[in-house]
Amino acid sequence: MKKKHLCFAALILLFLSCKKGKENPLGPTSFKETAISVNGLNTPPFNNISVNPIIKITFSTALNGTNFASNIIFKDLTNSANVAFTASLENNNTIVINPATNLTGIKAYNITIPTTLKSTSGGSLQTEISFSFNTGIDDIDKFPRITDEELLTKVQEQTFRYFYDFGHPQSGMARERNTSGDIVTSGGTGFGVMAIVTGVHRNFITRAQGLARIQKIVSFLKTADRFHGAYPHWINGSTGTVIPFSQKDNGGDLVETSLLMQGLLTARQYFNGADNAENSLRTDINAIYNTVEWDWYRKNNSNTLYWHWSPNYNWEMNMTITGWNEALITYVMAASSPTHSIPKSVYENGWAQNGTIRNGSSYYGISLPLGPNQGGPLFFSHYSFLGINPFNLSDAYANYEVQNKAHALVNYNYCKTNPKGYYGYSENCWGLTASDISNGYTASSPTNDVGVIAPTAALSSMPYTPVESMKALRFFYYKLGDKLFREYGFVDAFSLHQQWFASSTLAIDQGPIIIMIENHRSKLLWNLFMSCPEVKTGMQKLGFSGPNI
Repeated sequence: MKKKHLCFAALILLFLSCKKGKENPLGPTSFKETAISVNGLNTPPFNNISVNPIIKITFSTALNGTNFASNIIFKDLTNSANVAFTASLENNNTIVINPATNLTGIKAYNITIPTTLKSTSGGSLQTEISFSFNTGIDDIDKFPRITDEELLTKVQEQTFRYFYDFGHPQSGMARERNTSGDIVTSGGTGFGVMAIVTGVHRNFITRAQGLARIQKIVSFLKTADRFHGAYPHWINGSTGTVIPFSQKDNGGDLVETSLLMQGLLTARQYFNGADNAENSLRTDINAIYNTVEWDWYRKNNSNTLYWHWSPNYNWEMNMTITGWNEALITYVMAASSPTHSIPKSVYENGWAQNGTIRNGSSYYGISLPLGPNQGGPLFFSHYSFLGINPFNLSDAYANYEVQNKAHALVNYNYCKTNPKGYYGYSENCWGLTASDISNGYTASSPTNDVGVIAPTAALSSMPYTPVESMKALRFFYYKLGDKLFREYGFVDAFSLHQQWFASSTLAIDQGPIIIMIENHRSKLLWNLFMSCPEVKTGMQKLGFSGPNI
């Protein structure tokens, strides 16, 4: 009997020992995170968060109240600096984090909690927690406030530097973009010449400096590669030889040539002095313009102009220049030529396509006379109208003041309405046109909207939408200036939705900014170009009417 009792006691001790080991064989139990929220958002990505967010991290058990705050690492990912914060416990198992001061807008931040975090029972966090979030726009001015007129001048002067300070050292031509090295652009140089005229007018440089730069450009153009008088899109700024834009685009580009001629004729009208230097400049510009065989680019006398011709591939690019797009200036330059002019029938059949360029639909209550659905990219209303004054200008197809104002307002209202819901689009942040995007280049428009705003779109529309464009300028400069405003003015494009900002500047986007702001302020370039006697004759021949012709 005694033996039986002893065995029973031993069994009890063994059972208790096993039970105790099963409950906690290795010490305190580990735990994990069960939820993360940033300003109420419970699933990543945590984008466009306010600059004073509330961050909550919930765990599967109660936390050690004296240990949790020292295990929080809050970093600014731009510079890896620590961010000051306060932290508290809610319901014993939720850490609540607040930045000590407002964060910076449009920045990436990270919060990490290592496995050294402890529970009340002494258990450790199973797996390190690390997550990031991006702040949205803040309301802090990035630069001191100045008057609107001072701001317009500042933007013009900074943008001017792209063409003057960054002009190619040998040729003086405009580089294609800020990373292009020896690649210079013929059309962009036309914009650059007009920018230099503006720079003289605004006293950014002297008249002698402006004249010297344009003499340098013209001297280079006299010896650069030409194809039946037309320049290629890209030229080597040191040698003057063609750089192919694509395999078969290695010859003349008539549209780029017309943009170049628009600038050269404007400079010819500006430098009107009687001295030998200015007189020689005018003679050289006339010779360059008169050598362009606009009529030859009709391709065997057809009733349209062709964009390209190559000495290796002839007409294989086979791209007719038809409207509505940026190339109205090409037909005006061709009709205005004293030596190789085209008849009105080429304009009517080739450009106007016998009237099919008409639109006539309304968008956002705005009737659009010409062009594609919702107007297309805004450079359609810029490039040709750097020199052509559209105000009170009409032909058989449109009133061009109405056209360009409607185009800009449709673009503005599209961005304001923001049908795709892109973060950042507003009445202050608008403008869709051709530009760099985060993974390439595209012609943005209401029908091709990838969430990227290009400053040139709204700013170059200043003559058409002065109130809306000025709002955009203030927003770009004061609210986003630390991201956008650089050595040569505004960067090419940005996306608040993607939190992407270009590092690039392009001649064809910088040029219209300085030129169209000047046309808004003084009509300088419009007055100069429209004073050309050839242009008046050519536009009258095409059926244009208005007070300037």
